[in-house]
Amino acid sequence: MEDVVIRTLEKVELRRPVLVEGLPGVGNVGKLAADYLKEQLPAKPLATIFSKFFPPQVYVNEEGIVRLVSNDLGYWRSPKANGRDLLVLGGDYQGISPEGQYEITERLLEYCAALGVTEVFTLAGFAQGKIVETPRVLGAATSPARVEAMKKHGVVFSRNDPGGGLIGASGLFLGLGRLFQMEGVCLMGETSGYFVDPRSAEAVLKVLVRALDLDIDFTALEAKAQEIDRIAHKVQESEARGGEVPGSGPAPSRDDLGYIG
Repeated sequence: MEDVVIRTLEKVELRRPVLVEGLPGVGNVGKLAADYLKEQLPAKPLATIFSKFFPPQVYVNEEGIVRLVSNDLGYWRSPKANGRDLLVLGGDYQGISPEGQYEITERLLEYCAALGVTEVFTLAGFAQGKIVETPRVLGAATSPARVEAMKKHGVVFSRNDPGGGLIGASGLFLGLGRLFQMEGVCLMGETSGYFVDPRSAEAVLKVLVRALDLDIDFTALEAKAQEIDRIAHKVQESEARGGEVPGSGPAPSRDDLGYIG
């Protein structure tokens, strides 16, 4: 097996496609947002990515059938005459080593460049180490023009917020993307970092759909967010009584709060 294998399920021609990346990371914000976007568009399967840089693992379903862990690329054709098609990347894991992160990202960017991608949006979480009731969407971009465009959608750009760097796929897709003449933006939803955060995913996704002029239904994601809100309130009550956040261990220090994933 090669280090990275991309199996194309369907050959397609796309109109000025935009790549949206949302892989597992802090609070699973990016993964939740990308998976929900795929479901609501809906996106069709385009390619499956396997790699030696993923954990040596298979998933077993309720019927006892296994599948190798993977990433998945879906596509969606815009119904608008002047619309742009989308490629949405999600999956089970990011690469588990720096070498793997680079290799997987480069191969996927090469694949997407061949399909005409010139713009990338990466979706992620930014851990604050505390409960965030109304998450802001923080940003990083490849050019001043992208920064100004995303500020109009309420994205906050601050040198101090991202902690000096983006670690993981959402940063690499922008950095390596420049080598493929791609411009892009990373959208990071504030999150506690304690648990899966659909409220933060919703905030990120609402910015994305405004930026890309999409129309999706947020009802199901809002329901998930409300459930997590109830859990968060219980956590806050526990903290007020001097208890530890269930399952979280000690809160991360400020130095550890840079985005990973």
